[in-house]
Amino acid sequence: MGRTIAEKILAAHTEMEDFKEGDIIKVDIDLALANDITAPIAIQAFRSKGFDKVQDPSRVVFVLDHFTPNKDIESAQQCKLVREFAREYGIEGLFEGGEAGIEHALLPEIGLVVPGDLVIGADSHTCTYGALGAFSTGVGSTDFAAALVTAQAWLRVPESMKFIFKGELQEWVGGKDLILYLIGDIGVDGALYKVLEIEGPAISSLDMSNRLTMTNMAIEAGAKTGIIAPDDVSEFYVTQRSSRSYKLFRSDPDAHYVSIREYDCSNIEPQVAFPHLPENTRGISEVGDILLDQVFIGSCTNGRIEDLRLAAHIMKGQKVSKGLRCIIIPATPGVYMEAMREGLLEIFIEAGAVIGPPTCGPCLGGHMGILADGEKALSTTNRNFVGRMGHPGSEVYLANPAVAAASAITGRISSPEEVVS
Repeated sequence: MGRTIAEKILAAHTEMEDFKEGDIIKVDIDLALANDITAPIAIQAFRSKGFDKVQDPSRVVFVLDHFTPNKDIESAQQCKLVREFAREYGIEGLFEGGEAGIEHALLPEIGLVVPGDLVIGADSHTCTYGALGAFSTGVGSTDFAAALVTAQAWLRVPESMKFIFKGELQEWVGGKDLILYLIGDIGVDGALYKVLEIEGPAISSLDMSNRLTMTNMAIEAGAKTGIIAPDDVSEFYVTQRSSRSYKLFRSDPDAHYVSIREYDCSNIEPQVAFPHLPENTRGISEVGDILLDQVFIGSCTNGRIEDLRLAAHIMKGQKVSKGLRCIIIPATPGVYMEAMREGLLEIFIEAGAVIGPPTCGPCLGGHMGILADGEKALSTTNRNFVGRMGHPGSEVYLANPAVAAASAITGRISSPEEVVS
């Protein structure tokens, strides 16, 4: 029997032969990632075991993005700890301040991940890089600490599920809607420790921004990772950003899948996930009248330049609804600069939105947009759990940037068709 793309990448990174689904294998990693929340825990574990050497500093990346710019003394101390550790062990892959940005938007943008890579990260949304044809997955901080010492990791070989998207996309529908639709179909535990292998004509038509959005949210279905086989679109994206060599893997025709599902995109309208799970999805036509207190456009899911262009198209010449807070955060300094060059920031500010520096911030209820009791927010982020963006009594709805921008104008969850004639 043939192998899936995920199994082929694992095989290329292990000396263990003839492994099968469910086996525990030791793999060499190409990159290990942590942030200002998870890295300090790993560093403490590293020091507590008496280790004094990082096996391969060139394979380690720290991105200080969650509580930065530092929101308080504790977050400042965490960043200082990571900064000093990187300096002590010669880790040049430290990104903070004007070099930082949201980790899962930053790494693909600057070419640190290429097709065929095996990446682990002490953050659940490390699965984002599967859009490039890499095997990337989140791990715990202690697993990351072990990777510092060995440049290796132990993984259980996951089963794979295939999802085929056919048909033409409706207007205002993008990768965010397709992945929300998928999660709404199988549930937040529908792919537990499995690979979401995503393909089909509709996927081939998507740009990299939309593909990265889809694999970013694979974890919201419980998946070990999401992966899209590389093609001309992804290869062009990578070659513009990286000089590293890479390898393109594709699944064999006779590879094993625990399930195969097909979706007709012509039947998928813009999706909205209702509180308090990403699986609680409804089409925009079924949402009803839901008034909002805040709209947030940003995050590792939808903070790229393509997302901001879409939002600006909706908001140009419009005004944010009175009494509603609209917060827009470009995901990286590069996105921020491009949005500035294109005049997008001016459109947002003239509409009455607030622009923040690249940071995770509101997505995890960290800072720069915390919700109060009883408030409702529409967000382009990936999670809407109880208390995710602030008070446990608040509510978070998830949608794409076009729906978010339109809703900021109307003051309620709205289709872009209500705003753009």
